[in-house]
This record gives sequence, C-alpha cells and structure tokens, in this order.
Amino acid sequence: MRFDGTNSGVNAAQVIGDIVTGDKTEIHYTLGGLGADQVAGEVPPESLDRMAEGFITEGTPFEALLARLRHEHVLVLAGHPDTGRRTAALMLLRRVTAGEVHEVDRDTRPDEIVPGEGRGHLVCDLSTSRTQPLREAQLLSLRDRLRKKNAYAVLTTDHSPYIEDTIGLAVWTPPAVEAVLRRLVTYALGEADAERLMARPAVTDFLSRRHGLREAVQYAAVLASGDPSRIERFSLESLERQVQEWFAEGEAPRHLREKAFLIALAAFDQGPYALTAELSDSLYGHLLSTGDRKHNEPIPVFGTHIGKRIHLAQAELYPYDEETEWGPVRQRYARFLDNRTSLVLLNEVWTGHPAARPALIDWLDDLAADGRPFVRTRAAATVGVLAYNDLPSTMALIIEPWAVSRSAAQRTTAVSALALAHRVGAPNIPRIIDEWSTGDGSDPRCWVAVRAQGLIGQERPVESLAALRAQARRQHAEEAPDEQVIEELSHSVAVLLLSPAADRALAEVLRTLDDHPSVHRLGLNGFLEACSHGSDRSVPPVLDRYLRSPNAVPGIVRLLRTALAERPFNPAAEATLCDWIRSAEQDADTERALASLLPLLAASPRETARLTHLLDTIDGIDGGPRPAAAARLREEILA
Repeated sequence: MRFDGTNSGVNAAQVIGDIVTGDKTEIHYTLGGLGADQVAGEVPPESLDRMAEGFITEGTPFEALLARLRHEHVLVLAGHPDTGRRTAALMLLRRVTAGEVHEVDRDTRPDEIVPGEGRGHLVCDLSTSRTQPLREAQLLSLRDRLRKKNAYAVLTTDHSPYIEDTIGLAVWTPPAVEAVLRRLVTYALGEADAERLMARPAVTDFLSRRHGLREAVQYAAVLASGDPSRIERFSLESLERQVQEWFAEGEAPRHLREKAFLIALAAFDQGPYALTAELSDSLYGHLLSTGDRKHNEPIPVFGTHIGKRIHLAQAELYPYDEETEWGPVRQRYARFLDNRTSLVLLNEVWTGHPAARPALIDWLDDLAADGRPFVRTRAAATVGVLAYNDLPSTMALIIEPWAVSRSAAQRTTAVSALALAHRVGAPNIPRIIDEWSTGDGSDPRCWVAVRAQGLIGQERPVESLAALRAQARRQHAEEAPDEQVIEELSHSVAVLLLSPAADRALAEVLRTLDDHPSVHRLGLNGFLEACSHGSDRSVPPVLDRYLRSPNAVPGIVRLLRTALAERPFNPAAEATLCDWIRSAEQDADTERALASLLPLLAASPRETARLTHLLDTIDGIDGGPRPAAAARLREEILA
C-alpha cells in the first residue's frame, strides 16, 4: 500500500515509446543503441531491423493481416493504445515493401497522402472526430493511388464511433506479455541467463499481475541491468507510475468522468459494474462542483464505451452469481487486473491531490448513508485505506463526523471504518477506540467505539473487555443511563464470545462475574446473546464450542446455571434452552451436546425440577407438538 523509491530508468536495450498523447499510450520497442526520439518522415531501416529482432508474431493475427495488406494495399489497424499496434503496423509495412517506410502526421487525411513508389506509409493514431470522420470513399481513393505506385499504407486507430461502419477494420491483438519479456531478455543476455531470470519469484509475480507490454519492455531492461533491488520493486513502481499518470494535470476536462470511474472502481473493486458506474457518476457530479459551488454543468447521460473504459482502467469484466434476498442473480462484475491498484490509487488521490478531498468526502458521506449494506461496507473499507495513509485528516474529516452524525447508517459505517482501518494496519486505532468507549457515555462516539470493541477485540480480548466493563460501571452510575450504549455493550461481549478469541473472552467474563453488579449483568447478557446465535439446522455456536472445547465446558455450565437461577436472566436463559431443544429435533449433534450438558445444569433438586418442567411443556417449531427430542433429553436428566 505504500512504497518509497525511485526508478532510474531504462539502461539496457532500446525502448522507443511511452508516448502519452491525451489518453493514448503507444508501446513499440527495438533492441540496440538507437536514440529514443520519434522519427519524422522515413523510419530508418536499421530501426526497423532492430525492431524486427524483438517482434513476436506468435499468438497474433499478424500473418493474416499481412496477407490482407498485400491484397488491399491499405489497412485501418484498430486496437487498444497499449497493445503495440504501431510496432505491428511498421512490421507489416516492412514486410510488404523493400524496407522504405514513411511516417505521416496523424492529422493528415487519407485523401491527402501522396504515395511514393514502392513505399510504406504509416499514419499512427489517425485523428477522427464528428467533423472529420473516416469514410470508406477516402480509403477507396487512397487504395487506387497506392496500387498505381505499388505502395502500401496502414492507419492505426483506437476503436472510434467516427469510423464509417462499412470500413472493414483490421483488429490487432498483442502477443503474450511473458513471450515478449522472454524474447527481449534472451536477446539482451542469452538463453541461459534469460531462463534463470525468468524463474525468479519477482518475475513470476510481475507476470501474475498482468502488466501490459509497456511494462514488459521496461522490465526487460531492468532484468538485463541485473540490479536485484530494481528487479524486486519494479512491479509496484510501475503501478504507482501508472496511477500517477491517470491523475496527472493537463488532462482535458472531459476525462474527469473517467477519473471518477477509476476512484469508484478502487472503492468497489470486484463489485457489480453497474453499481460502480452509477456511483462513479455520483462522484463525477461532486467533482464537477469542486471550486465552484454554483456549477450546474449536467452529467452526460452516455459516455465512454464500457469496453474502452474497462481497458483504460486496466481492469476486466467477469460474471458472478451474487446472492440477493431473492436468490442468486448473475451479475457482471468489474475488477482491476492488479489487485494492488485500489490501495495505490486511493493513496494517490487522497494524499497527492488534496483539492479532490471535498468532493471525495461528500461522495463518501453519501455512500455511508446509502440504503444498500454493500455500498456502506465499501465506503467503510475505502475510509479504512485513507486512514492508513493519513490518519489525522481521515479522522477529522470523515470518521469523527460520521461518529457524531444523526444518521444511524453513518454512525454504523464509522464503526466499520475504524475496524477496517485497524485491519489494514492504520496506527493508533485501538487507542482511539479505548478513549471513546471509556469516555462520556452521552457522547455519540461512545456508542461507535463500544460497537467497534467487539470487532477488533479478538486480537485483544482482555483490553476490550476491560474497556467494556469500565463503560458498564459508568452507565450504572448515571442517573439516566443510555440504553443504546448498554445494549451495545452486551452485543460486543457476545461478539467476543463468538470470535476466535472466545476461550480467552470466556475466561475474562468468568473472572469478573462476581464483580460490580453492572459487570455481572454485562457478562450474563453478553453470554445469553451469544447463545441466541445459530440456525434451526446446525449446532448453535456456543453449544458447538461445548462439543469441541472441553476447557470451555465448566464456564458455559456456570454461566447457564447462574442465568437460570436469577430472575432478571431466567426468561432469556430458558428461551435459549428451548431454541436449542428444537434444534436438537432436527440435528443429532445438537441433541448429543444437550444430552451431555443438561445433566450438568441439574445439579440440585430445584434445578432438576426447573429443567424437567421446561422439557415437559416446550412447544415444537411454530407452536407444533412437543419435540420428541425433549422426551429423550428428559430421560438423560433423570437417569
């Protein structure tokens, strides 16, 4: 999530490319010592020769395109900007001519190209627009002129709505990144050293991240340099550079919508695409008003094509069966190709572009109050990442305002944000939670912190339970205790008793059971709430722990006997036992646990009478007949 370092550049093999024009990035490469500047006019033959040495046709439509170019003399080569389409165009022209290839300015119209005898002509990133579309008649005219001169032309372009649909585009797909990297390293170092380098864990990790051809060309030079530290850190550095390019100044205002989509995708990575796109437009609206609260520019109803948007974000779409309240629904989800992108991107936006903070905060406020739990959870996760990178600002600008908000949804999201910030390693979160949860019980932040204690307490059950007990005593001393805080105290104890730290939490509850009355009440209420968790067709969690952890048996028995014997807790304790008995009717493991537990609860004649009466009078599920399991369990008690 955080990286400090510099990239000292490419120093082995020539790299021609990394040419950023608007939102387009072209990759083309050669090997050797030629300069890296774009050539104007004729492309030097030696440059083409060196480019050919590193060019890979396997896994590409190159041969089919070559045959088509020989026949038609002109191709419109369409492909995404970072797929090496310019290199492919130059290689096509080199093969069909004697090696004389001229590059033509991108603003040159097809009908303005003057063919040279036997030459190849390249128009890279052909400029098209609403007022200057590419029409089939222009290509037909150019083809006639090219045939007369035995010349050829390739026009490269991105997918565009301003190309007449009667034009048969030649679609370029690039070779595999691994094949390109292996070819370049082999050329620079030889096969033996190349195989050794390709087997390094850092290279394997690089390839698993699904970097593009541009990064593969750069990485080949880094591998050839032999610098271990650069080899190890290149993947993360290249990701950070890519994210910085996405948000660099100088972009046209129309790209603001796509920047909003990138931020939204970082927040909703591996989430439904439709939801991400919806909420990205909401963020776009906030960004539009940044610096101008009277700004009324409408959000465009239709924007970038989904395929182009996903590609530019270096992401992918995939099908996923989402569980909904109506059952599983097939959805189209979106995710970054590199799972580190979300963390790097959010850090870049929050710390590198502070002018975007007001809009981002307003957007997160909206998400935190959204009616969809998934949206609120992702808002909390996003704020957790921001807190990791900049805790003071995130606390002051987002988490504390949520914690004191009148919106219950925002307060709950503040709880999740604190817990998730702690999970990703943000500093001082337990200290903040302890201070809030032991402070003034009327402070809205107290409720937030008490609830958060249950979520982070599995790592520190002793400290969390101590803080919960302190607040319980404080509430007991109040003339008008806060019932919401008291209820949340019990809920957090229950969460701890159901967590992986359950044994330690149970020991703490037992140790303080005879403490202050408020602590006694807190321990029993929390235990009974934990007992209430479960389903009709599986062993309830507390009962399951009784089966699996012999050390927990005495504590569970003591708490249940205490709750059954005390009037304030008896109804809840008996209701818990009834639920367990009904579950035993459908689950043999639950019945087996109860057959062992109930005799231990009947340690005196009075307790035996209470339990047998309960087993004699219990109703079945939905008020049905007495469960047969109740009779069998009664026999176990009386045996």
